[in-house]
Formats: sequence, C-alpha cells, structure tokens
Amino acid sequence: MTGEELGRIVVEPPGPRSRELMKRLRAVESSNITFSSDEFPVFFDRGAGANLIDVDGNTYVDLTAAFGVASTGHSNPAVVEAVASQAQSLLHGIGDVHPNEVKVALAEKLCALAPGDGAKRVILSSTGAEAVESAIKTAALATGKPGVLCFTGAYHGLTYGALEVTDRDFFRAPFQRQLGNFATRVPYAYCYRCPLELTYPSCETACLSYVEEAMDGPAGDSIGAVIVEPIQGRGGDVDAPDDWLLDLREICDRRKLLLIADEVYSGFGRTGRWFACEHSGVVPDLLCVGKGMASGFPISACIGRAEVMDAWPASAGEAIHTSTFLGHPTGCAAALASIAQIESLGLVERAATMGAQLEAMLKEAAEEVGPAIGHVRGRGLMWGVELVKDDEQPDGDSAARVVTHALRCGVVVLAGGPASNVLSLSPPLVITREQLEFGVDAIMDALA
Repeated sequence: MTGEELGRIVVEPPGPRSRELMKRLRAVESSNITFSSDEFPVFFDRGAGANLIDVDGNTYVDLTAAFGVASTGHSNPAVVEAVASQAQSLLHGIGDVHPNEVKVALAEKLCALAPGDGAKRVILSSTGAEAVESAIKTAALATGKPGVLCFTGAYHGLTYGALEVTDRDFFRAPFQRQLGNFATRVPYAYCYRCPLELTYPSCETACLSYVEEAMDGPAGDSIGAVIVEPIQGRGGDVDAPDDWLLDLREICDRRKLLLIADEVYSGFGRTGRWFACEHSGVVPDLLCVGKGMASGFPISACIGRAEVMDAWPASAGEAIHTSTFLGHPTGCAAALASIAQIESLGLVERAATMGAQLEAMLKEAAEEVGPAIGHVRGRGLMWGVELVKDDEQPDGDSAARVVTHALRCGVVVLAGGPASNVLSLSPPLVITREQLEFGVDAIMDALA
C-alpha cells in the first residue's frame, strides 16, 4: 500500500470480520465507549499515508487523520523507525527522577517552535486533556486566581479540570456535582451562528463584549486566564476571525490575564502554519499541543513563557504535578521524528496549498448541493461543512447518513459540532489531490 490509493470496497462494510469483532467487543468493553449499529463501525487493520484498510480488506481514503493525529500519514516509516529504535534501547524511562536525552531534545525543539520570543518552558504529558490540565494549573499558580474564562462550543478534554472548561451538557451533566466550578463561559466567535445576529467584519468583533461583561461581573475578580481554541475542533471546526483573536489578546493584556491557546487539534501544520494562532499574529502565554505532534504516539505538552511557567516551585525531590509516563522516551522519539518529517517534507506549506484546493472543492460542492450545505469554513487541512435543514437549523441526521454512505464508498469522514451536523475534514497532511477529490465526490454523492 502506497498511502496514495483511492478507496476500494470489496466487501460491503461493515464486513463479517468487523461484525464478529464488534460482537466480541460488546461483551468486554463499557457500552458507553464504542457506538455500533448494523452499518457501523469497521475495524481497521493497517494504514499508510492517507489510506486505511479494514479487517475485511476494504481500502479507504481517510479524511480524519484519526482525529487529526496522523499528520505525517498513517504508520509513517520514519516515525515507526524512531519508535522501534528507541524501544530497543530504552522503551520507558523514569521521567521526573532520572530523565533521558531524547526528552531534552524534544523540550528544546518545542520551545524553539512555539510562537513568541524569549525563553520558554515545557511540561510534557500523554494526552491533550493533560496538557490543558497543566495550563490551568500553571495559570492558577502564576496569577493567584483560580478562575478561567472559556467559550461555548469548546472541547478541551474530559478529565475533570479540562471538563470544567469544556462545553456541552452531554459531557458535563453526569458529573456536574464533581466539577470545580471555576469556569466562566461566554459565546465563541461562531460567525455563521452569531450570538448577536451580526455580520463579520462589520460587527467589529462585538461578541467580545461578552468577555468584557464577564470580567466586570461577579466572577471577574477570580478570573486569571482565558482558554481558547483558535479553531474549535470538536465544536464544529469553527474558525475565529483573526481580529477577534487579536482583540482577545488585547483584553488579556489590558486586564493582566493569561491567554491559553488550546492547539491540541490545530497545531503542527494542520492549518497551514505551525500553529493556528500564527495566522492572526497572536502569541499566547501558554500553548497546549498534542495529537499531530507525534503522528500516532500518545504524547502532549504545555509550552509557556518562562516568566509564567516559573511560577511552579522547583522540585525538592517530589513534583506537585507529574505522571508516570511524563517525558516517555519512545514518545519523545516519535514526536521528534514526526516534527522532522513535517519539516523535511514541507508539510506546513503543503497543508496551506492543499487546503486552498480543498476549499475550492468544498465551495463548488456547496454551490451544486444548494442550501443543504449551510456553511463551509476552515484553514489549511482543517475544514468543517455544516449541514442544515431548510430553516438553517442543524441537520445531524443528514450528517450521519453522509458518514455512513461515505464509508460504503471507501471514505472515512466524521461528524462533529454540538448537534453532530458538521462534516469534519482533517486528513493527513500527505493526502493527494486525487484522494481529496475522491473524498469530496463521496460526500457529494451522499448529499445528492
């Protein structure tokens, strides 16, 4: 498999092997985890580039990069080699006691890549949610204030600190009584569904008035930080206007608040820049990264300005924030190899170029399909196609049909957003134009 193949279905998915595995999984896994029906899911067996092959031999074009993770392609040979080599020499280290050299190399690389001048510091971890937890704790130590302002539609993870700043009752309601109640939530710059019913740019980012009101409200004195996704991922691939982000940075500076950019999804070339905040020229105080950082190995980081991160006390033999797998040598090696591939293959620039082509395809599709596609938005290789009913209300049923139909055509696409009505396209950065056309054609065929 070259990784540049088009979809090819030999057995209608889900095939008999996938069905057998799902039956076995139901018997042993929490029923909350994996959704299943007569049409879903398939079980993948292997992958390369922008391709996945399921256990029944079907080949798919992957428009998801497995939640944006496989940035340099599935099973990228250089990343696989780095993992194998490191695993042979030192699979696991003693992260915060006796570190390893590859951890130093990764920390140095992340500090060099992160936006902004001056010294920086890193806290490594394993998941995006953990990186967010690191940022929230850092903000509390640096400002002396526990409060965090967050936004509607946000998804920052499901561990308890991250869940407090994540939106949607679906995630929060079952655990509400256990949450910390340190978050203040205001509307995001969701221009297609503007909370003020205005139009950008004539609105002059008026929705930031909600931020100012929150700061002047009862919880304002306790707020020390603002956490934002420059492009909301699971919130429906909603990209905030550059002016809005710049004005948000100005508010934080004026009110002496820390700005946390959650780029777990949008980082490492996904949007045609190393980090999405660079499109607007905004430099965050703390930057959360993960997913595409290692192209498949679970590792993440919080990177911050030294003067902010140095609010943490120096270790006297015990760290107040750490984990068993912090600075995992194999994960660090995978991340370094993935970053090297992004650089050597020019994938940041490629994401910008391919993104312009994908934008043209999607907007042409929207013209042909008509009002069923309410909005097309995104940057680089991170796009959302919002499906709506005649009254422009979210059409989650339509999105579900597209996801299933596309799978049967050999294309993997996911639905996101609070109403699950946004087709979320975040393919591997190595995807070809032909594969993108194949994927968009499958979506168009489903909508037709």
